[in-house]
Amino acid sequence: MTEERPKLYRGTSARERQAARREQLVRAAIAVYGATGYRNATIKAVCEAAGLTERYFYESFASSEALLIASFETVNAAFGQAIDAAIREERDPEARVRAMLRAYYAALQAAPTSARVFIVEIGGISPAVDAAARQALRRFADRLAAAWGMEAAASEIVSVGVIGAIIRIAFAWIASDYGWPLQDVIDAAFRICAVMTV
Repeated sequence: MTEERPKLYRGTSARERQAARREQLVRAAIAVYGATGYRNATIKAVCEAAGLTERYFYESFASSEALLIASFETVNAAFGQAIDAAIREERDPEARVRAMLRAYYAALQAAPTSARVFIVEIGGISPAVDAAARQALRRFADRLAAAWGMEAAASEIVSVGVIGAIIRIAFAWIASDYGWPLQDVIDAAFRICAVMTV
């Protein structure tokens, strides 16, 4: 018995087309949430920005909250890749941490729409969104510990405090329309990160 091959339309399968539409919706959501805020955005506005009908929204997402989580995770993954690339060649722990902070804050500055989704729009929406944010904080803490050469964050309380401070600096920087020099932001955050080594 031969296995059925998926039907193709213009060279792509239904699954590939659905994945492409999902990606369109996520990209559109990042733009819309960044411009108007998640609470002011509608599914219709996101679909219009994506060039898709609402039928395709529900093909991929159960709710606007699910799309927010997907958007947050997409932005988080992109920032994580930028951080990993920045620290890959550094051997000295201090240089790795500074490279990590530079990559993080530079990515926020270079992509202010994504930064708003990543930093501003993610808070206080729902328990599911808060859980996604906590997981991202844990990954960030693990990256920072690894940059210092630690197997794991020395103390969960300390690491949560350090990452919280890094993010609050980002929040204030975004609110100031990036009014502080990037190097000043990095230096301030590095002083806080040094607490992990004490």
